[in-house]
Formats: sequence, structure tokens, C-alpha cells
Amino acid sequence: MPRLASRTQDFLTFQVVELFKQAQALQAAGRDIISLGIGEPDFTAPPQVVEALERAARAGLSGYSAPAGLSALREAIAHYYETEFGARVDPSRVIVTNGASGALALACAALVNPGAGVMMPDPSYPANSNFVLASGGRPQLVPSTAAKRYQLSARDVRENWKPHTQGVLIASPSNPTGTSVAPAELAELLREVRERDGYTLMDEIYLGLSYEQAPRSALTLDDDIVVINSFSKYFTMTGWRLGWLIVPQDIAGIVEKMAASLHICAPTLAQHAALACFLPDTLKVYQQRREAFRQRRDFLLQAFDGMDLRVPVKPDGAFYIYADLSNQGLDSTTFSHRLLHESGVAAVPGVDFGPAHGHHTMRFAYTVGLDRLEEAATRIGAFLETLREPAL
Repeated sequence: MPRLASRTQDFLTFQVVELFKQAQALQAAGRDIISLGIGEPDFTAPPQVVEALERAARAGLSGYSAPAGLSALREAIAHYYETEFGARVDPSRVIVTNGASGALALACAALVNPGAGVMMPDPSYPANSNFVLASGGRPQLVPSTAAKRYQLSARDVRENWKPHTQGVLIASPSNPTGTSVAPAELAELLREVRERDGYTLMDEIYLGLSYEQAPRSALTLDDDIVVINSFSKYFTMTGWRLGWLIVPQDIAGIVEKMAASLHICAPTLAQHAALACFLPDTLKVYQQRREAFRQRRDFLLQAFDGMDLRVPVKPDGAFYIYADLSNQGLDSTTFSHRLLHESGVAAVPGVDFGPAHGHHTMRFAYTVGLDRLEEAATRIGAFLETLREPAL
């Protein structure tokens, strides 16, 4: 048997994938399972996008693109960032990638030195740590709190920056908490990183799904950060595997050269189709879907409040609710297992997102319609009642 690289011992198991497998097995056995687990919208690509794909396929536009992506798509993304998020971006800084995962892998390969620390909050999306590990780096999880909206703060950077630390990885809005970093706090944090000659990897995958105020990109605060985004979540194209990086101008050529070897190019047909995402009629569809997600969030928050399932921080974006189980008498792994097998509702245990709060938290994804959410709330409420019944 080949000897594995030592880094493989540190890779985190992605519990949501294991949960998804269990839920699928139960469904195959005839159970009605409501999935609030995997972070995949129930919406799919709008007709305009599908039609654009069909036209490109019929026209034979399926060959390799340039490593950085189609020029028209890079221009469309740059224009979108200016009109929607207030950031002026030269299209030459946009690198189209194989999903946000491809973007993060490429960014880490370009920036993370062997043994270097990359600071991120606990809780965080677990794959972020694995991308850092795959590049030879060392994830530095800093426990956060509800008072800090489960995000990194400037004070965290000051107090936890070590000699081996070289950068930070932030998601705003966040997976698993759905919370954003306030602009003033984010500006201070970015200054602290810059003063230490560090880099910031900024995950803006859920930026389009912001509910409380008009979203602004972190690029409006610091133009030298590296931004990761995707067509999967807001644009509801998960399986199309298309994302992008926005990088500082002085490293764009180097990152493009790396992409040519590591990725060749992002799926070309998907790139042609994605151009339709930015048409006025298509953008209206996405705005309507964002409002649907907001309605789902509000419904589920109210339902949880009525069943005494505590949510320490109201999520302002993405499609997740991060709930506290401290008063339920079960750890998150047991809670998740029993909720799935006894009530037919899949939700992810907090241990997937870090040790600080993992054993007493759950992530619920409101990625199903209101009718199914209502049924899920009924089932969750009934399950919680069984936990309160005295043992015979």
C-alpha cells in the first residue's frame, strides 16, 4: 500500500456528506425525509440559463476556454460586482474556476506557504481547513462567540497572530451561522491583517443572499484582498461547478499561469450558460428567490422560538440557522442521528464546523419550500416534546 502524505491524517471528515448518505438510504427504503442538511438550494438554474447552455452546446462551443475564463464572462462578473456590491474591478483580475472549491484551492496554492498558519473563526465551513492543509498550511481556528456573531474580530487577529501566521480566511455571510461581519469591524480587521503584512481570503459565496441591508463587497474596504465567489448558491447552479476568484492586479498573471496547469479551465459550456445569469430578466428571478429565502428564514426562526429551540444570533444572510441545543439534553451528534431516524428530518451536527460550540449546536438549512418547512417544524417540535417526556 502506498504511504500516504502525513497531511491526510489531519483532514476533517465532512459530516454533512455522511448525513446525506444516511438520508438517501432512508429515502431509498421508502421513508419521507425532509432535508435541512446539505447546503444546496432547491431552486435550479432559471430557463434563461438552461437555454443559453443549449444554444452553446448546439453551436459546438464546448472546447477549452482560456485558463482564466471567457473574456465576456470575466467582464460580466466585474460589472456585476460594481453594480451589485459597489466594487470596481478590472476584468483582468477575475479568474473563472471550477466552482468556489476550485477557487479556494487555487488561492491557497498561490498564497499558503508550508507550515504557515491561516486564521479562521470557529465555527467555520470544514472544507476551508482542508484546503489549507492540502496546500501544506496549518489552520488556526479561533473560538468565536455569539457576541461577535461567530465571526473573527480585529481583536482576535491582534491576540492570536503567531510568528507562523500569514493570513486569515473569512466568510461573510457565513456557513454555518448565516451571519455577516459588520462593515466597520471588517475594515478594522482588514487593517490589522495588512499591518502584519498578511493576506485576507474573503469568502463572499453568500453575499448575494443578504437580507437586512444592501450587500457591499469587502473589496470596497481593501482592494488587495482575494475574493472567492460562486455560481452555486445565489445563482442556484450547484452541479455546474463554476466559480471565480478576484485577485490583486499584481498577482493575477501568476494565478492565471497556475490555473493553466492545475485546472486547465472551468467547464466551458457552463461558462457560456452563466452569461445569461446577468441578463436583467434573470436577475429579477434571483431577486425573487432571495425574497423566498428570506421568508423561509423568518418562518423557521419564529417556529424555533415557539418550540424553545434557541438561536443565539439572528442570521442576516445565506440560508442557514445555527441553533443552540444546550437546553435539550442531547449532544449534537446524537440529536442529529435521532432527529433523522425518528422524525425524518436531516440537519447537520455542529461538530462539523469546529470544536468550540460543536457539541451543543445544529445547522439547519432552509433550502426547501415553505410547505416542507412547515412539516419539518411540526416534526422537530414533536421530537423536542419526546425529549422532555419523563423516562418511565
